[in-house]
Amino acid sequence: MVITRRAALLSLAVAPAVRSQSARPPLCIFSKHMAKFGYEDLAKHAKEIGFDGVDLTVRAEGHVLPANVARDLPKAVAILRERGLIVPMITTGLLRADEAPTRPTLATAARLKIPYWKSGYHRYTKLDAAGRVEQLAAEYRPQVAGLAALSKEYGITCGLHNHSGDYYGSAVWDLREAMSNLDPKYIGYYFDPAHATVEGGLGNWRTSLNLVAPRLKMVSLKDFYWEKTGGKWNVRWCPIGQGMVDWPVVFKSFKAASFTGPLTLHTEYEMKDELASIAKDYEFVRSQMKAVWG
Repeated sequence: MVITRRAALLSLAVAPAVRSQSARPPLCIFSKHMAKFGYEDLAKHAKEIGFDGVDLTVRAEGHVLPANVARDLPKAVAILRERGLIVPMITTGLLRADEAPTRPTLATAARLKIPYWKSGYHRYTKLDAAGRVEQLAAEYRPQVAGLAALSKEYGITCGLHNHSGDYYGSAVWDLREAMSNLDPKYIGYYFDPAHATVEGGLGNWRTSLNLVAPRLKMVSLKDFYWEKTGGKWNVRWCPIGQGMVDWPVVFKSFKAASFTGPLTLHTEYEMKDELASIAKDYEFVRSQMKAVWG
């Protein structure tokens, strides 16, 4: 792998800002929602909207393909940093330490001083069998431990996401059990208030928020509401602030937890004008951050 001297210097100059922040977290755009843009335009639009950084997709159909991570991740990061943007995290589909792309992905991210990475998803399948949930959870826990061990080897922190539905971790207790004996410096929660509210709208989302606070590493920002169509209730993603997430409580909780990791904005709903929609959601999040952090 070759990293240019310029990229190396930029990584050393910019990366410490993420870990040394004593006030508000950096606000990033999830690059999935600017997938049609190359690195230069991604950097241009993210900077013009006002983001502090970018959460880069390093996965199939992402901005960086796993097979090309050693070549393309340094290139993407250098372009973003030249625009004054940070890259505090990458989003991957990695599930096991022994997968072919895992070691080169973490090694490259670590050399670039990217402090956080998101892993992929396990699923609960064939739940008609009694005891199936515990069987699958028992299979997944050692894999989580393997990711934590490899993260420690490279000095980078893994975040596990609480995706709603039949995903392992939709109940944050799954993740708590998997991580309870692992070094919190190298593995923690990539918490998603919207998915937590999908799974526990009355009050469980707040219990989950309290539970994750001590080892909260990264946060995903999106919003939703329930919609009944064809006699069935479905999750409808929507512009942030127009859904069911209690953002004032959420942001106050982040501050109370002294959270300074990346906030990454997702726009999962259908957008007629992507950049305008992202900019509008950005303004909402900034207003919430200002109300809490000043």
